[in-house]
Amino acid sequence: MEFGHVLKGSLLMDFLEYLDTLGVEDPRPFAKGTTSLIFRGRLGNREVVIKLQRPDSPRRNLGKEVKFTFMASLFGVSPPPLSSGSFKGLPYMIREFAEGEPILFADLEKKHLVGIALKTALLDRLGIDHGQIQGGKHIIIGGDVYIIDFEKSGFRRPKNLTSAMAMIFLGSNSISRRVSEKFEIDSEFKEEMKTALRAYKRSGTLSRLLELLSSL
Repeated sequence: MEFGHVLKGSLLMDFLEYLDTLGVEDPRPFAKGTTSLIFRGRLGNREVVIKLQRPDSPRRNLGKEVKFTFMASLFGVSPPPLSSGSFKGLPYMIREFAEGEPILFADLEKKHLVGIALKTALLDRLGIDHGQIQGGKHIIIGGDVYIIDFEKSGFRRPKNLTSAMAMIFLGSNSISRRVSEKFEIDSEFKEEMKTALRAYKRSGTLSRLLELLSSL
């Protein structure tokens, strides 16, 4: 992964050297987003990810993302941010790395499906709408379930759980097809899921939904 065309001149090397002064070992380019550049490294005994605002992005919302990531991490929904600041006018965040792979590629087990329901419901209770749940890239499946990348989050009417369950069970996408095949999801299950989601939207109760997931 090369960032030289985005961080021009000595800016890339300067940032890597700056991370070294913060104690980040072996910082290296990892991925490019539309608004940020992602680095990997190690801080103490933790694997970390570093998000740096892209200089060519007009959006300046990393500070907001730090706030929502911190709130979500208090309840185990997201790995915690460890540090944040600004480098030559570009905001950055250092966050503990979420071990696992995106739900798009993960082999889902029943415990993961229950974990997704519980953690998206927690976000709902906090009044935080993630804003990108249905994309499938921001739910990480590993030893635990994590939700990451809160750059489009906000305090608005949340629909995290309903978006996640619709994506996994009711939509027409690679995730729902894989889950449907593995768990032999039929039309009756889908109708029961719709009923459970309507009950959740009315009263906020999870019991019917969790019973349905436990039956898989």
